[in-house]
Amino acid sequence: MVVGDPDYWVRRFTSIDKRLLVRIIALWPKCLEVLPASPEEDKITINLRSLLTRDPEARRIFYYLEYQFEPQGFTPDGLAFSKGKIDLAVLLDQGCTRYLAYECKRLNVHHKGARQSLATLYVNEGVERFITEQYAEGLPVGCMLGYVLDGDIDFARSSVYTAINTNKNAIGLIGGPVSVPSIADIERFTTEHTRPTTASVFHIHHSFLPFPKRKSNNKKKQSN
Repeated sequence: MVVGDPDYWVRRFTSIDKRLLVRIIALWPKCLEVLPASPEEDKITINLRSLLTRDPEARRIFYYLEYQFEPQGFTPDGLAFSKGKIDLAVLLDQGCTRYLAYECKRLNVHHKGARQSLATLYVNEGVERFITEQYAEGLPVGCMLGYVLDGDIDFARSSVYTAINTNKNAIGLIGGPVSVPSIADIERFTTEHTRPTTASVFHIHHSFLPFPKRKSNNKKKQSN
């Protein structure tokens, strides 16, 4: 939860995201070195967080960087409960109520000769959880981090754009996708949404991290 000028917090969270992405892309080659072929999402995120928490420049950005952060909800009688687990959260203070959330999803996964974009899961199990306020309740900004496993950023972007527009009513889309300047090899764009419970505007920053490109095979099947 944040108080005060919402535009101030949008600017602050946007600045934090940019600074963190600069460190992520700087550390990305080290992360790739230790990962197996076709790694699971959790393995990627755990190793990326490990590198960031040991990086002196990255540590200047956050109070703490938590993996599988559990935001709390409350029943009408005040009973606290977990609202789920956010892949990464940049915590700004001890209260853990002001944070920048990152939902991490794999894209362009190859399995048994077929490529699956996983763009629908990216939207339904990532973007939508921000809009329902399961994640980042009372906050104006959240982030999606896409791990593009075959390095084909163009295909990943096209697939995610299609999934966003196909589900635009469910996710309250009111603006975007709009491309913003890349940070080195990180492709970026933004979307704006209306949250149904509060009618507030919510901003999502999307960033795609590329793995080394795979050799193309036009005969392989592709699906969402």
